[in-house]
Amino acid sequence: MEFQQDSLGFLLADASRLYRRAFQRRLEGSSITLAQARALVHVARHEGVRQVDLADLLELQPMTLARLIDQLAAAGLVERRADPADRRAYRVFLRPAAAAQLAAIREVASALQADVMQDLDEQQTAAVFHALNQIRDSLASRRGE
Repeated sequence: MEFQQDSLGFLLADASRLYRRAFQRRLEGSSITLAQARALVHVARHEGVRQVDLADLLELQPMTLARLIDQLAAAGLVERRADPADRRAYRVFLRPAAAAQLAAIREVASALQADVMQDLDEQQTAAVFHALNQIRDSLASRRGE
């Protein structure tokens, strides 16, 4: 039995894996790891996110995320605050020092995106973003996200 090589799932997974690797290579020599950069960006997008929800967004175990947040807090990039609605939970917020790291992450992301999309014209680039947004929204709405 032969499997179709270019199924959507495999293409998305392969592209994502290769993109993360390229991003990580570009971060080499930086004071931040790929995992820390991903966490920092998600905190910036969802300021005050509960730690357990952040773990879900990043697809990490809560204990793994706790160590990651410990590292970011030790670097002065984020802080935990008690959740006023749940004394067992913490919410994660950016510290002012995170702005410089986020700018560096944005710069790496922009350069990588430009390199990856360099062989596509404007219309093709717009079509890729449009299609990926539709796929994400469709999957999220089916899952109730």
